[in-house]
Amino acid sequence: MTTRRNFLKKTAAGLTAFAVNPKKAAAESLSLNNLSQSALYSSKRPAPGERNFTSVAVEQTITRVKSKIKDQKLAWMFENCFPNTLDTTVNFSILNGKPDTFVITGDIDAMWLRDSSAQVWPYMPLSKQDNRLKQMIAGVINRQTKCILIDPYANAFNNEPKPDNEWMSDMTDMNPMLHERKWEIDSLAYPIRLAYNYWKTTGDTSVFDADWTKAMNLVVKTFREQQRKDGNGPYKFQRKTERQLDTLNNDGWGNPVNPVGLIVSSFRPSDDATTFQFLVPSNLFAVTSLRQVAEIAQKVTNDTELAAKCTELADEVEEAIRKYAIVEHPKYGKVYAFEVDGFGNAYFMDDANVPSLLAMPYLDTIDVNDPIYQNTRKLVLSEDNPYFFRGTAGEGIGGPHIGYDMIWPMSIIMRAKTSNSDEEIKHCLRMLRDTDANTGFMHESFHKDDPAKFTRSWFAWVNTLFGELIVNLESKNRMDLVNSL
Repeated sequence: MTTRRNFLKKTAAGLTAFAVNPKKAAAESLSLNNLSQSALYSSKRPAPGERNFTSVAVEQTITRVKSKIKDQKLAWMFENCFPNTLDTTVNFSILNGKPDTFVITGDIDAMWLRDSSAQVWPYMPLSKQDNRLKQMIAGVINRQTKCILIDPYANAFNNEPKPDNEWMSDMTDMNPMLHERKWEIDSLAYPIRLAYNYWKTTGDTSVFDADWTKAMNLVVKTFREQQRKDGNGPYKFQRKTERQLDTLNNDGWGNPVNPVGLIVSSFRPSDDATTFQFLVPSNLFAVTSLRQVAEIAQKVTNDTELAAKCTELADEVEEAIRKYAIVEHPKYGKVYAFEVDGFGNAYFMDDANVPSLLAMPYLDTIDVNDPIYQNTRKLVLSEDNPYFFRGTAGEGIGGPHIGYDMIWPMSIIMRAKTSNSDEEIKHCLRMLRDTDANTGFMHESFHKDDPAKFTRSWFAWVNTLFGELIVNLESKNRMDLVNSL
């Protein structure tokens, strides 16, 4: 490959020639510039033989969509990011005659129920035309079912037992198959979302076996326990740490809640402890997920008892959300609080991790045009949200997981995906393009004034999510937004 120094020498030669032959020099300069750009934006994907998983449908989508992106850098970023989950994090096999897929997050060698669901989600529409891709997603569902049966309170799992795991010392019911045991509602809701939409997309019901039904009954049992109507329930958690939000107070039970029908989530999808333990976006997610399980139980597994249990719990939580989670803000009117405790306390903020208040329409928990959601959206995308940051490099939502002034690209993507404004979507696309620190990838977070200061160079969820944004715009014939930056 020609070095950058040689490019400079050739460019200098072209400038000298310009005085003698302007047309020739201009042509040579253009040619060299194209060559330079080509080298600068060369693919950062692993070599084909080193990729963890390859999908014909995904490769065809990359080729088609990339050819429509005029901005060379944006096209390069799309090519790098969209297949990142498949290229680097998926381990697919057939185990005991069934698909089995273990998905790491990227730079952490463990499978989060949330992250693994979100990482393969953008490939779902392509599973209808690629049987191997369909099997891979079925394998994720099968593995998640096993994980839930191991421990419905755990958020992250190992591929095999690790007795020396770094979190084995946590003061909770750890076992060597668990990477971490932080109770988060979304850890159970995401696998339901994946399984339900896999069925709706492919028509395949093979994933809804006896183990899946057993796991779903365990989900309902866990949600019921965490309504805390009969005491605190079986889950508690403490960790020796200097990070306040990595442990729970009150001997591991967390802050008190009034048992009004909402479900406790001890931790947020950021893996940070909640302040008021009724995490509203996750309770909304639980309602949607329970209704999806009920539909599967009615139409596929003919389990009327499970369907009734799910519907009853969904109705109860939904009613409690209306009564306790919608509050009057002094500036924005009726909004969804981020967290409440059932005693009348409410937390006005949002976190970048999904489920978030901003991302509720993305998870089909509320309509994007709902007036209370729109009030909430205005709140969380303003300085009235303590974790909304604006700087010279960009603006967006972060969270206490990384701290002040660090914007998460995930929040910018969610802003674009929940927007009805073309200008807002273009604004988000520009920020995403210009804050990659010239790495060609998304990051967990970047500093509001300096994108070169970022966290996690290998974070597959947000990479694939960025690809999903571009693919969705292309599918809606909105490449004009991508090409008008």
